Amino acid sequence: MNLHAHPLIVLPAVVLLLAAVAGCATQRPQPAPPSAAELDRLQRSGDGAPAAREPAQPRSPLDDPASPLYRKVVYFDYDTTEIRPEGAALLRTHANYIYQTPGARVTLQGHTDERGTRDYNLALGEQRADAVQRFLIAEGVPAERLSRLSYGEERPAERGRSERAWALNRRVELVY
Repeated sequence: MNLHAHPLIVLPAVVLLLAAVAGCATQRPQPAPPSAAELDRLQRSGDGAPAAREPAQPRSPLDDPASPLYRKVVYFDYDTTEIRPEGAALLRTHANYIYQTPGARVTLQGHTDERGTRDYNLALGEQRADAVQRFLIAEGVPAERLSRLSYGEERPAERGRSERAWALNRRVELVY
């Protein structure tokens, strides 16, 4: 081929050559992915669909927001260890679960608000945890599955010097 050919002749030849090469490289359209209903039907019939997924692990009732066991905090009034009626109902639910679940072990973490001395609050937190422990044992929970720990005012649920913060901090947490 003559390299010094006229540009009006060479340019159309190059364009035709590129078009031919590009036409050969085009991809065929891919089929649409199967719908969820089609995948379900194929998995049930065994028609070559991907292997069935592993069954989902059942969610523990302790981690299920719809379960009454999801709530694990009992609240107390100011300067008292008396379990409120709503706390008693919650503890009965947990007592039943602990009793029926052989491997269940629970630490009862006692807390207070910031008012009072450090020593007083540690003692009050322990007394609250002890009150919850006595309640659970009375409901049939074996004592060896329960332990107590007092944090006093050291781990507030909510920081601040308000009635709301103080009320949220006066508690016993059930930690499985």
